[in-house]
Amino acid sequence: MYTEFLLVNTLLFVGIMLPVLTFARSCPKMAPCSLLAIAVFLSALKATAPDSPINSLFAPLIDAKSPGAAVLIRKNGHTVFSQGYRLADLRTSASIDDQTNFRLASVSKQFTAMAIMLLVHDGKLRYDQNLAEIFPGFPAYGRAITVRHLLNHTSGLADYETLMEAKEKTAGPIWSTTKQIRDDEVFVLLAQQEAGDFAPGTNWAYSNSGYVVLGLIVAKISGLPFPEFLQRRMFVPLQMSHTIAYVNGQNTIRHRAYGYSKKDGHFIDTDQSSTSATLGDGGIYSNLRDLARWDEALASNKLLSKAQMAPAADPVPPKSYGFGWFLNPIDRHSRMWHAGETSGFRTVIERFPTESLSIVILCNRTDLDPADLAEKIVPRYF
Repeated sequence: MYTEFLLVNTLLFVGIMLPVLTFARSCPKMAPCSLLAIAVFLSALKATAPDSPINSLFAPLIDAKSPGAAVLIRKNGHTVFSQGYRLADLRTSASIDDQTNFRLASVSKQFTAMAIMLLVHDGKLRYDQNLAEIFPGFPAYGRAITVRHLLNHTSGLADYETLMEAKEKTAGPIWSTTKQIRDDEVFVLLAQQEAGDFAPGTNWAYSNSGYVVLGLIVAKISGLPFPEFLQRRMFVPLQMSHTIAYVNGQNTIRHRAYGYSKKDGHFIDTDQSSTSATLGDGGIYSNLRDLARWDEALASNKLLSKAQMAPAADPVPPKSYGFGWFLNPIDRHSRMWHAGETSGFRTVIERFPTESLSIVILCNRTDLDPADLAEKIVPRYF
């Protein structure tokens, strides 16, 4: 379908725009008007991308007064579809567009992993460095947990939400939407344990705790707060000007989407939870425009060489997880992807490097499944 789209519009360009260019050359006074015609055509070309099937996929799911989604499709290094659907904020009726910033949730993990990889590249950190070596006060069980274990979810660290529940059972309510757990508190909970859930490297268990700790490692090794390191080493160099690791009271989310959940047929505000303030596991906000730049950077190895990125693409069984990415293929097509799920938001990034295809779906509502929607889009572009 994508090839047919390119063929049709190439024929349109040859049939319509070449005469315009020829006329402009023969009549210089009309050149400005001709350039305007070309600009209008290119704008229309973008609007006539093969979006009808995409719109027909999302339109029935999202009504005019509901929170919605933002969808980005890139093919062969170019954005071929970028569309916002419905509302970013039900209070103000602000619409979603390509600059609307969504909480990425666990899609944030690929940025945390990249930060670690940059520090390894700098010679300041090793993948085989253990947790107790980095944080000397950490309990003895940390001596067997390496940075690599944290990156690929084989560390065995206890889930911090489970530890929060256990703590509150004995101490009473501690955390809430207004008093959220912070990274250093997660670290304290982990340091109060005598062992992990399993011996490092012997099993696989998805670990938000591990990525919170990785964020703390970035800060410890670099000497910079985690959000500032990301700004200096990734977001500023890549011109991702509206992407931030959000810390309430320290930075501001521009063009912000607020998160919602449906209850009894109505949407309620569920933008924040007691765990919304942690950073390394899910604290980044971004938008379609910035994520297009991120996709371009990954495709062209702007931050690290292909060889330096290789460890991130080394799948660890049984879930085929690398560094911040799931790596299991779909229909024999190699894929690196990650979904995010948190209070009020659902997100996904799917990249197919061999086919130069990337799909991003960001939702500020919890009743949509962006990973499932992305997989319905994929066949249209292969």
